[in-house]
Amino acid sequence: MAPQAQAMEKGLASYYAHKFQGRKTANGQRYDKQKFTAAHKSLAFGSKVKVTNLRNKRSVIVTINDRGPFVKKRIIDLSYIAAKKLGLTKSGIAPVKVTVLKGK
Repeated sequence: MAPQAQAMEKGLASYYAHKFQGRKTANGQRYDKQKFTAAHKSLAFGSKVKVTNLRNKRSVIVTINDRGPFVKKRIIDLSYIAAKKLGLTKSGIAPVKVTVLKGK
C-alpha cells in the first residue's frame, strides 16, 4: 500500500553542514549525509515525511531522526543528500511543504 498524506505544514528548510557527519542525532543514530533523514521539532522519530521545494516542485521522502531546527521560521533540517535532491544546497534554505506520510 502506498503512503497516504496525513498532515502538512509550510515553512523554510535548511540542511546539515558537512561538519555534522558522524555525530549522534537525537534518536542515537549517527548522522550520515548520504541518507535521506531530517530533523523536526516535534514529529516522532521514524516518521516518514515528503518534503517538496516550493520553488522548483522537487520532492524527497525522508525519515525523522533528530530534533531541530532551532532557527526562527525553519521547520525542517535535511540531510545533505536530501537537500541536494531538492536543489537547495546553493541557497542553503528554501520554502518547502512538509507532508507527514502514514502507512508503508
